[in-house]
Amino acid sequence: MAPQLSYPGVYVEELPSGVRTITGVPTSITAFIGRALRGPVDRPVTLTSFADFERAFGGLWAESHLGYSVRDFFQQGGGVALVVRVHASAGANDTATLTLGSGNKRLTLKAASPGIWGAKLKAIVDDKIRLNDDGTSDPTLFNLTVVDTATEAKEVFRNVSFAPGSARRADIVLAAESQFVRVESLPSAAQGAPSVEANATGGGDGGAIAAANISTGTDFRRDKKGLYALEHADLFNLLVIPPYLGTGDLGDRDVEAQVITDACAYARDRRAVVVLDPPQSWSTVSAAGTGASTFTSSKNAAVYFPRVRQPDPLREGQVMPFAPSGAIAGVIARTDAERGVWKAPAGLDATLPAVTELAVPLTDGEIGLLNPLAVNCLRLAPGSGHVTWGARTRNGSDRNASEWKYLPVRRTALFIEESLFRGIQWAVFEPNDEPLWAQLRLNIGAFLNNLFRQGAFQGKSPREAYFVKCDATTTTQNDINLGVVNILVGFAPLKPAEFVVLRLQQIAGQISA
Repeated sequence: MAPQLSYPGVYVEELPSGVRTITGVPTSITAFIGRALRGPVDRPVTLTSFADFERAFGGLWAESHLGYSVRDFFQQGGGVALVVRVHASAGANDTATLTLGSGNKRLTLKAASPGIWGAKLKAIVDDKIRLNDDGTSDPTLFNLTVVDTATEAKEVFRNVSFAPGSARRADIVLAAESQFVRVESLPSAAQGAPSVEANATGGGDGGAIAAANISTGTDFRRDKKGLYALEHADLFNLLVIPPYLGTGDLGDRDVEAQVITDACAYARDRRAVVVLDPPQSWSTVSAAGTGASTFTSSKNAAVYFPRVRQPDPLREGQVMPFAPSGAIAGVIARTDAERGVWKAPAGLDATLPAVTELAVPLTDGEIGLLNPLAVNCLRLAPGSGHVTWGARTRNGSDRNASEWKYLPVRRTALFIEESLFRGIQWAVFEPNDEPLWAQLRLNIGAFLNNLFRQGAFQGKSPREAYFVKCDATTTTQNDINLGVVNILVGFAPLKPAEFVVLRLQQIAGQISA
C-alpha cells in the first residue's frame, strides 16, 4: 500500500518481489505398524535410530516382526521412521497397576502402556519434601520414585501434590513427564509414613493382532486408530506393515489381503508408497509367478521377492527367514539421500549387506519370469553381495502398459505433488488474476528448474524437461467466478535403464587395393 504523502520529502516503499520459495518435502520418512513390547498404542512415534526404538518400544521381540523391520531399516541407511504400535487386548489387566496406601491415603498408578513390561515396575512414595519459608511443610506434597526393575531405569518426581488446585498435581506432572506411569486415582490425605513402597500387579502383552486391530476395526478412521493413527503424522512417504498373521517363526507369517488393500488405498490418499513383502505361499518362483496375477495392482505399492535370511540375536545368531520390507525401505531411503528420489532403488549400489542369504536363490532366467509380472527381485551379485534387482510398482506389469510402471517415476510424481501442494498454500484467497498466475508460474518454475539442474528430468534444456501453465487458457472466467485457479504442470521423468542392450560387430580385415 502506498504511503500517505503528507510532507515534501523522500518516501521509501518496499515492494514484494513475488518470490515464494517452494521447498521439496522429505522423500523417505517410513511408517511402520505392528506389535511391540511396550510404548504408546495407536500413536505414531518419530524415531531416528534403532536405539530410539529400543527405548520407546522395548527392542526386538520374538513374537513380532516389527522390531526386526525397524532394525533393518536403520541398518540399511534409513533416516526417519514413524512407528505405530497396535495392541490386541487379551484381558482387562493388560495394563499393570500399582497401589500405594489404602483408604483415603491410596495412590493408584497404572503403567503408561499395556504389556508385561509394566509388571516389573516399582513405586516409592516418601515425605522428604521441600519446606516452606517459615520452616513448615505442606501436607499435600510428596515425592514419587518409579523404577523399572528390568532395566534399572528410574524416574523421580519431587514435590508433587494431590491437592486439586496445585500446579504440581501428580496426575498432570506424570502425564507430561513420565515414560513409565500415569495416575489412576489420587489420595485425599497424606500417607502419614516416611516411605511407602509397592510393586506392580497385572500386565500382559495381549494376543495376536489381525485386520481388526489395524484397519477394519469399528470407526478406526474416524478415531485415528491402527493404520489411521498416521493421521496424527504430518507426512510419511513409505509404509511398511511387517507380516503378523500366524503363530510360527516370523518368516512364516503373512499380512491379510484386506489390510494390504486398505494400506494401498490409504497410501494413495497420503501420497505414499507401500513396500510389500512376498506372501508366505510364494515359496518358489512358480508360486510367485502364479500369485502375482492375483496380488494387488496398486500404482502406490511395490513387492519384493524372495524373503531374506539373517542372523537372529534372540536365537543366539541362528540364521532365520525374515520379511525384506524393512530392509528395502532402508535401501530406498539410502538411495534417495545419495542420488535423489528419481533414481531407481535397485542395481549394484542397492546392496543389502546384513542379508546372509536369500530364501529362494534366483537366476537370470527366473528373474526374467517375475520382472514382467511387476515382482521386484532380490539376487546375489558377485562382487557386490545381495542387491535389489527390480524397480517396478505393482501396476508395472507389462500387460498393464501403465504410465506408472516404474517406482522412481511414481515416487518422483508424488514428491512433486506433495511439494507443490504445500508450497502454494499462500495462493489461497489471493486475487485470482494475472498477477497471481504470474507468481505461481514463477515459483513453480523455479522449483522445477532446480530439480532439472539436479538431473531429475529428461531433456537437454528446461523447455524439454518440464512446463508450467497458469493463465487465461487454464483458468477461464467461469473458473474465476467459481473461485478456481487451474495450474498445469508437466515433467519428463527419468526412467530406469531396465534393459541395457550391447551390440557387437566384428570388423572384417580390409584388403589393400
